[in-house]
Amino acid sequence: MGIVAIQSFKNIISTYLGFFIGAINTLFLYTEFLSDEYYGMVGYMLSLAYVIMPIMAFGMHNTLVKFYSNFKSRVSLNSFLTLMLVLPICVIIPLIFITYVSYDAIASFLSNKNDIIKSYLWHTFIVAIALAYFEVFFAWAKVQMKTVFGNFMKEVFHRVGTMILLFLLHFEVVDLEQFMAGLVFVYVLRMLVMNIYAFSIKIPVITFKRVPNLRNILKYSFLIIIAGSIATILLDVDKVMLGHYIDIKEIAYYNVAIFIATVIAVPQRAMHQILLPLSAKYLNEKDFDALKDLYKRSSLNLFIVGGFIFLLIVLNINQLYYVIPEEFSGGLFVVFMISTSKLYDNALGSNNAILFNSDYYRMVLVLGVFLVVLMVLLNIVFIPILGINGAGIATFLAVFMYNSIKLFFVYRKFKMFPFTNYTLKIALLLLVSVLLFYFWEFPFHPIINIGLKSFLITTLYVFVVYRFNFSEDISKLINKLLKLR
Repeated sequence: MGIVAIQSFKNIISTYLGFFIGAINTLFLYTEFLSDEYYGMVGYMLSLAYVIMPIMAFGMHNTLVKFYSNFKSRVSLNSFLTLMLVLPICVIIPLIFITYVSYDAIASFLSNKNDIIKSYLWHTFIVAIALAYFEVFFAWAKVQMKTVFGNFMKEVFHRVGTMILLFLLHFEVVDLEQFMAGLVFVYVLRMLVMNIYAFSIKIPVITFKRVPNLRNILKYSFLIIIAGSIATILLDVDKVMLGHYIDIKEIAYYNVAIFIATVIAVPQRAMHQILLPLSAKYLNEKDFDALKDLYKRSSLNLFIVGGFIFLLIVLNINQLYYVIPEEFSGGLFVVFMISTSKLYDNALGSNNAILFNSDYYRMVLVLGVFLVVLMVLLNIVFIPILGINGAGIATFLAVFMYNSIKLFFVYRKFKMFPFTNYTLKIALLLLVSVLLFYFWEFPFHPIINIGLKSFLITTLYVFVVYRFNFSEDISKLINKLLKLR
């Protein structure tokens, strides 16, 4: 776990820094400096961009990670890397043409409920292109086992840029239209910076020669588009569908709830950057003992860390909603539903990395398609009845089913199961902590209450995890921190 632990720790720091900045933006700056309608529009624009991003990338960011270690000769590797850079362009250019020709029809369909969406379709399209090539360049760095800078760019850069834009808007240096254009510029700039860094690690040698195993590469790329679309749709289609059924300002309330819950996913996102190339390496080398060890350790460590963050969020959420505008408190139920689904994500460890880099991804993609259809249908049923709470229920059910099927599939095909006796003990610790602290509130200012309760939760949780040695990796980290003192 050496390289995993080191890079994951650095990635967690940068990811939490990004989320801290994002929290300021989401909970305070957006809610104060931007109208609910435009805040909802920003959430809708970015969500739609993430939904179409996998198509723009043509799956190259996943394909690059999976097949990179297979190429041993310099010519074949350069040909492969050239293909990774060129294929997305072959998809993007026709999509630009289709969007240009059919702009009015597409805009009318998307703006069925909210006319404001019509004005920002091209903004969304450009952001999607920037997201796609950013992921390709990030994957370029990942295969060299360099994930720290890319993770910083992925988690911190655009949030800092957004914060600057929000202050410029507040002080009337820019107007609303310039602010929306500025958001697009931030994502394009992030892509260009990642491009420069990736090419500084390994300069591309453009070689248009036959790529070995091209048929399997293209087949995987095509299917991984579906996989990427499934994962993204499960995260963002709810916001896109909310824009179709209810007032767009309510997406702002939903966006705040989702952001709060997504903090639980930070450790998993950080560790995933290095789990992907390592899992691909172990699978290509057929080192299943190392793969199994990585699976169990990643699951245990992520469940412990994710569970701790889950407690901090769920046990402080009532007080947190006292310090932001009252109308945003309607997302309280959404926080509970999405937090639980994110905790389940963490408990699966390197499950996704194993599936997307194995030969069994095809069946998972088929199952994923059915689940996406189910999620869309659930949203159609629940959103008109329950609004943003309906979207939260639909997302929870779809994600829970999708993760359960993936868990079963890895066990069936690889005879690997991520959970141990310690998993049950951690779950028991989480349950006891919720029962102890949820109904306990101090009679002080909400910020003081959050601080006091968080201190008590942290003390209890860390003591139990360390005292009973739930995780060797986490115990070693705590010992190092204690020695520094």
